[in-house]
Amino acid sequence: MDDTFSNDPLKPKYKRVLLKLSGEGFGHAGKSGINIDETLSVARQAKRIVQRGVQLAIVVGGGNILRGTQFSAGGEVIKEATAHYMGMVATVLNGLALQDALESLKCETRLQTAIRMDNVAEPYIRRRCTRHLEKGRIVILAGGTGNPFVTTDTAAALRGRELGADILLKATKVDGVYSEDPERNPHAVRYEKLTFGQVLRDNLRVMDLEAITQCRDAKLPILVFNFKQDGNIERAIAGHAIGTLVNETV
Repeated sequence: MDDTFSNDPLKPKYKRVLLKLSGEGFGHAGKSGINIDETLSVARQAKRIVQRGVQLAIVVGGGNILRGTQFSAGGEVIKEATAHYMGMVATVLNGLALQDALESLKCETRLQTAIRMDNVAEPYIRRRCTRHLEKGRIVILAGGTGNPFVTTDTAAALRGRELGADILLKATKVDGVYSEDPERNPHAVRYEKLTFGQVLRDNLRVMDLEAITQCRDAKLPILVFNFKQDGNIERAIAGHAIGTLVNETV
């Protein structure tokens, strides 16, 4: 990073960042659909980040609209693979909403999808995506990997590897990784740092197994943090001690 913000407490620590934003980032907890205020809150943070020179790619989920697993009990009517494709399409709806929110703030963006939807988005092409990032555009990545039975967490890990991200930010509604579910056990311990080995050994719910393995193999650190607190995405990119950092060593 350059010294333009050398006296800024939010001076970025990372040059290229992959942000995994779940469907809950687009609405209120426990409610479905897209909330404009919540979407704008994320967009404002993203704008401030790129203004500091960070190259930002955002992988979006779609759980606020539809989860493929919700049809698992009705497999005789809607096949599991079809349900997963429906979930991928839901991520595109969120991607379109985020794109317009960002552009209402005068941010230059590109929406790329793993499933071709040429009337509304570019196809995901690694070299093209990289070029957009280098030009300071925020790239929104929707459609997962384009394949069923692959989570958006794994899609984020794969895109992070492909794009040479410095860190993968896993934005959640909790403030890190706990030894147990903090909503069920108020005495659960929050970890500040973990190794990939600890996550895999203790089966901690950071991301799915394939995503963790991909990040471990690429030596791509993961930061799990609460993005609902305004400014936390910026703090995460500045390297502040928030959330839980998962890396090769503690």
